[in-house]
Amino acid sequence: MTRDFTTPITSQKIILGHEKPEDVIILATETSCDETACAIVKNGREVLANVVATQIKTHRQFGGVVPEVAAREHLEAINLVIDEAFSQSGLLPSDIDAIASTQGPGLVGALLVGFNAAKALSLAYDKPFLAVNHLKGHVCANYLDTELKPPFVALLVSGGHTQIIRVDSYQKQEIIGETIDDAVGEAYDKVARLMGLEYPGGPNLDKLAQKGNPKRFKFTEAKVGEYDFSFSGLKTAMLRLIQSLEKEGELPKEDIAASFQEAVSSVLLKKTLRVAQKYDIKTLALAGGVAANSEIRKKFFDMKEQGYEVYAPPMKYCTDNAAMIASAAYFLSNVSDDLDSEVFSRA
Repeated sequence: MTRDFTTPITSQKIILGHEKPEDVIILATETSCDETACAIVKNGREVLANVVATQIKTHRQFGGVVPEVAAREHLEAINLVIDEAFSQSGLLPSDIDAIASTQGPGLVGALLVGFNAAKALSLAYDKPFLAVNHLKGHVCANYLDTELKPPFVALLVSGGHTQIIRVDSYQKQEIIGETIDDAVGEAYDKVARLMGLEYPGGPNLDKLAQKGNPKRFKFTEAKVGEYDFSFSGLKTAMLRLIQSLEKEGELPKEDIAASFQEAVSSVLLKKTLRVAQKYDIKTLALAGGVAANSEIRKKFFDMKEQGYEVYAPPMKYCTDNAAMIASAAYFLSNVSDDLDSEVFSRA
């Protein structure tokens, strides 16, 4: 599907979309949280440049992301990552067909940096401006360096969202199930904090879990909708377990982490398979920062033995990056091209 976009200065009509026979090159920025990123992608799949400046060291001292600090660091880094993207790709602004940026959800102050930088590039080089939903970008990360085509069922697991999405076509995505409280990433970070692990909690808990016994502690699955999730009860159960073990003078962190991870990964797989079976879809895709988790990836890729095709982005495209935003701008026909559009904090 193709769509006509208009350049902001000379009002030229530019045709973009995955059915356009000529190559389409899109530059994108992403500053929704604590990574400042710029990428240049050809035809939604071939990454010509991917630059990410992370703020993990800065926020570690606070135990989490401080929005005001994140926004200031984005301001310091945004021009540098844009320049580096052009340098990596060997391209000039004249080679770019469109400029895209994350519109939301995310931290408003952080989002504004990348969003306004992209608008400025759009005006400076007379290129269409495309506003992209961050969550749809995560799903489209699976198109990078692959030949994946819809239909497929995607499990989106991130710090703020947990969703099972039926992807019927490049343009049509439907949420079938989602969390009713904590997202998976939130649950990981809160449990990691309970265990005294350093920020970022999720990856550190994952490393610890790989050394533990996942069957030592059992947790009851939340009774919610057939395709929905709830992790607040599991978080509370973990709190009580940790408090109880601390009173006994023993805190087997490896086994606690492994048991928690087993409970989370098992329910994620079970409900994703339930959706796939309902709609008779044999292709699964992971998306979002938590898609980098070792046990979740293992459980999903083990489904290849059951006849499923399974996709997950490489680690560098799981966490926030601009390549996925460029891919989404290419494949999604319903992105906004309004230079007056504003960022938003929640989906």
